[in-house]
Amino acid sequence: MSAKFLPIVLMTLAMSFGAAAYAQEDKQEVDGKYFDKEEEPTYNVKEDGTVDWYTYSGFRRYHSECHVCHGPDGLGSTYAPALAETMKTMGYADFIGVVASGKERITSSETSKMPAFGDNVNVYCYMDDIYVYLKARADEAIPRGRPKKRDKKPEQATTYENECREGT
Repeated sequence: MSAKFLPIVLMTLAMSFGAAAYAQEDKQEVDGKYFDKEEEPTYNVKEDGTVDWYTYSGFRRYHSECHVCHGPDGLGSTYAPALAETMKTMGYADFIGVVASGKERITSSETSKMPAFGDNVNVYCYMDDIYVYLKARADEAIPRGRPKKRDKKPEQATTYENECREGT
């Protein structure tokens, strides 16, 4: 990861964990963003199927940047693993680390490499969004395909997006 972008990735982590004071129950909403009891970003799906803005944004970002290797809807491909399955056991910090820094796996029968996306503005500004989308898919909280209904984009999301992109 480029040293230029490390502060932005760290700022993203700090902002995400900054919600710690608000996470008192199983799921807490702060400015349209949801956090679980471990104070990690999470999704919110209403009974009518409406998803929170960040889950919807994660769908869009995943399909813009990640599905080429990991397949549509996180279902994997012959080239890369099914993230909807991986996310059943991968925690938030590990996800951020792998996406930002990449990962290489070498076995006796194959070599695979996930490139680092820590310097890709279209990924690092939306890591939480991609994370919550994939967690929703892993938990089968949302079906395959584009969510049919979504909440409006919170003003805080626009502010963060602009600040993140200005840092590039």
